[in-house]
Amino acid sequence: MRVGLLGYGLAGSAFHAPLIVATPALRLDAIVTRDSARRAQAEHDHPRARVVETAHRLWEMARDLDLVVVATPNRTHAPLAREALEAGIAVVVDKPFAATAQEGRPLIEEARRRQLMLTVFQNRRWDGDFLTVADARGPTWTTTCSWHSLTRQAYARIWQ
Repeated sequence: MRVGLLGYGLAGSAFHAPLIVATPALRLDAIVTRDSARRAQAEHDHPRARVVETAHRLWEMARDLDLVVVATPNRTHAPLAREALEAGIAVVVDKPFAATAQEGRPLIEEARRRQLMLTVFQNRRWDGDFLTVADARGPTWTTTCSWHSLTRQAYARIWQ
């Protein structure tokens, strides 16, 4: 799967990019960052990836991507996820998914309407406090999703 990464700050450079690169089924094809130092670092770290300055440039490449990971400042998560869906790309959004449920619900509806995957990256679900709450709530409270193992054909089945 061809992946575009929005953001190359701490979340993008230290978490998402290494996980994408380490997953055989994924290929980091594009990185978006406006910061010139981060752009240079991204080009050094991932010489095969196209590094661009704006999300708009990434949307222009939509036909060349299967998935976008949103790892930008929190306030931009929902708007960028919406833009990705409108461009026809499946989306993984770093936490928090949205500032409010009211902001998040339309994204879920849009993903369903377009039959695109939309999920949140929650890297803390195995921490002790999360496990304690899960134990107290019962086994149906948590769900494990291995997004990197999904295929394009699976996306349509998820939303049916």
